[in-house]
Amino acid sequence: MTPRQIELVQSSWRLVVPVGEDAAQRFYVRLFTLDPSLRDLFKGDMRKQGRKLMSMIDFAVKALARLDSLLPGLRMLGERHGRYGVRDEHYDTVAEALLWTLQKGLGQAFTSEVKEAWVAAYGVLSGTMKEAAKVEA
Repeated sequence: MTPRQIELVQSSWRLVVPVGEDAAQRFYVRLFTLDPSLRDLFKGDMRKQGRKLMSMIDFAVKALARLDSLLPGLRMLGERHGRYGVRDEHYDTVAEALLWTLQKGLGQAFTSEVKEAWVAAYGVLSGTMKEAAKVEA
């Protein structure tokens, strides 16, 4: 990722944080609309799961400029997701739901440049998680 992409992700994320609970709810509604079978991977309170999601994204976004400190945690998360039954194609569905959620939440602020930055960030994060899941398997 370029420094400009990191800044775009971080600055756009700051606009999402105040509406995090709504964004998380939109994300999961979209995710389960895109692939209803993913609902089976989630047990328990979805509101709590939404808070975990927002917290995880917040941590990752803030650490983008220091990827070396982020990668070990992403690898552990990828291994854990692999044990839960998350497959590579699920990451594509998550990407689609995430980008849709950002577009809906940011509106005109979700420019093509911002979208490209998010695609780059998600590619780094999900790629690391997918590789870790393969090692675990």
